Amino acid sequence: MSVRVRFAPSPTGHLHIGSARTAIFNWLYARHSKGKFLLRIEDTDKERSKKEYTEAILQGLQWLGLDWDEEPIYQSSRLAVYKEMAEKLVAEGKAYYCSCSPEELEEMREQALKSKGKPKYDGRCRERKEHPKDRPLVIRFKSNSEGTTVVEDIIQGKVVFDNSELDDLIILRSDGTPTYNFSAVIDDYYMGISHIIRGNDHLNNTPRQIQIYQALGYPIPVFAHHPLILGEDRAKLSKRHGATGLMEFKEEGYLPEALINFLVRIGWSYGDKEVFSIPELIELFDIKDLNRSPGVWNQEKLLWLNGYYLRNKSLEELSELVLPYFLKKGYPAKKDDYFLSIIKDYQVRAKTLSDFPEMAGFYYLEQVEYEPSAKAKFLNSENLKIMQGLRDKIQKLEKFEKESLEKAFQEFISENGLKMKEIAQPIRVALTGGTVSPGIMELMVVLGKERVLKRLDSAIKLSA
Repeated sequence: MSVRVRFAPSPTGHLHIGSARTAIFNWLYARHSKGKFLLRIEDTDKERSKKEYTEAILQGLQWLGLDWDEEPIYQSSRLAVYKEMAEKLVAEGKAYYCSCSPEELEEMREQALKSKGKPKYDGRCRERKEHPKDRPLVIRFKSNSEGTTVVEDIIQGKVVFDNSELDDLIILRSDGTPTYNFSAVIDDYYMGISHIIRGNDHLNNTPRQIQIYQALGYPIPVFAHHPLILGEDRAKLSKRHGATGLMEFKEEGYLPEALINFLVRIGWSYGDKEVFSIPELIELFDIKDLNRSPGVWNQEKLLWLNGYYLRNKSLEELSELVLPYFLKKGYPAKKDDYFLSIIKDYQVRAKTLSDFPEMAGFYYLEQVEYEPSAKAKFLNSENLKIMQGLRDKIQKLEKFEKESLEKAFQEFISENGLKMKEIAQPIRVALTGGTVSPGIMELMVVLGKERVLKRLDSAIKLSA
């Protein structure tokens, strides 16, 4: 069987990280199987579907590197097809027009609840030949209420649904738009989809869809319902657990390859291996190997993975990725030797791209912004002589490099009977405004003699 899979988001909001994971599974399975990965935009909700959400979804998939093999299908351009197919089912006696009012439907629901039954449509319009002219008509599918519908799922296994639990669902609304279960079946057939890979929150839709496939005479595709992601508290992943929109992760400085690695590993494994390149994932990933049980989000692991990928980037590529984050913060950074030196020093420390300007923005400040506690503890009269003495040593250096700086510091330590730890923090705070930075010598070399002297002068003036 030639593998053809699809990702079918609705542009009613930004792409959720869980939906992005579904797209990744589909894309990897297509590439692993040398098949096709297709894209369908389910934009039939006229009120909630927006062009900007469609564009954001496409941009998100492109950012992840998930390329699709054919032109995307837009359901909003296929409304006539859904209407034609719904009317065909009516003509064949497999669907019918329904004119039940909202009040009638609410009465059915209340009666079912009173009798402790499941609220569902009672089929009263199944045999109705005439309908009030002032009422809008919908088309309902004649569900098979006897026996069972079996879903043979390659992740969940055999799942049996009692048909008595299924009611006659609406397949075409009165405004001519289709419902999800109907349009999805028609389009999956039209697109030649062989495998439907989606979250197991769709599993309960599957028996309804199978019955629609059968009514239309379509072959039934292979189903694979993967488990969802839970927050670290084992509740459904939501905004209270942190970022959930795909592009939020880009804004926060995560790399697409790290995010893909992380999302695939939630519910899938290959021995004890944690880090997978994209080519490795394509080679090793198979949808049948996914776990049945939900996976749990682990933020620390995501940060670790992202840091790993950052450390393994070339300085050239990393600097290109980091520069926009400095500019967004308002720092006058540009890709020059100064910038490259900064990135090199922080490559082993940063866990996200946004960490770089957060930790190293001080390199671009005209006036150092001191942390209040660091300023109070280190920029005071007790440390004034240390800063003045070292400033004089540094001023006299002909060569401003690590070796000459180390020599100057050692001379000052010996002459004054001090230890390195006693002088390092006052100098660090004077140069950066905080107590955390790369090594003092590396820091000073990157800043350059002119900046170092200027910053020491400011700190000395403040401490006097």
